[in-house]
Amino acid sequence: MRIPKKDFPVGEVRRYLEPGPIVLVSSQWQGKRNVMTMGWQTVMEFSPSLVGCLISAANYSFELIRNSGECVLNLPTTALTNTVVRIGNTSGADIDKFEEFGLSADKAICVRAPLIEQCHANLECRLYDDALVDRYNFFIFEVVKAHVAPLPEHPETLHYKGDGVFMLSGAIINKKALFRPGMR
Repeated sequence: MRIPKKDFPVGEVRRYLEPGPIVLVSSQWQGKRNVMTMGWQTVMEFSPSLVGCLISAANYSFELIRNSGECVLNLPTTALTNTVVRIGNTSGADIDKFEEFGLSADKAICVRAPLIEQCHANLECRLYDDALVDRYNFFIFEVVKAHVAPLPEHPETLHYKGDGVFMLSGAIINKKALFRPGMR
């Protein structure tokens, strides 16, 4: 069956390719802390657990993360949708986003950046490779400690489609029986 298509602006293809859920990235350096909304991250390796993140150099968090070499990727659920948008619409250079949005900054175990208690999962990360930071603002982090709420097993998360539109994570489809042994 042929699916009809139309031309689409190449500058907007991210609406179809955003790889994962929205995360809140928390950072801290020299007494300054911040949290930013990020919609672009990708798993790069399983062991060590590597995650690639694009963080604009214009973002206040960029220098905090660049200088400290660490951050926490916090996974919000749809319960935090309005907070996620508000965080993304403000700058940590102007306000303390933890205070402004009522977020609880919990102490991490392996990094100095704070965990966000209201999030379903918190992934403590250290900079693993910065070879692409100067050219592309692309950080490669190693997840060194993970904290995940046991329930729900598959939380409803947000996925950014661009232009202020989000998609919610959908129904769970289990096809484990079709996978070869040892495949993830």
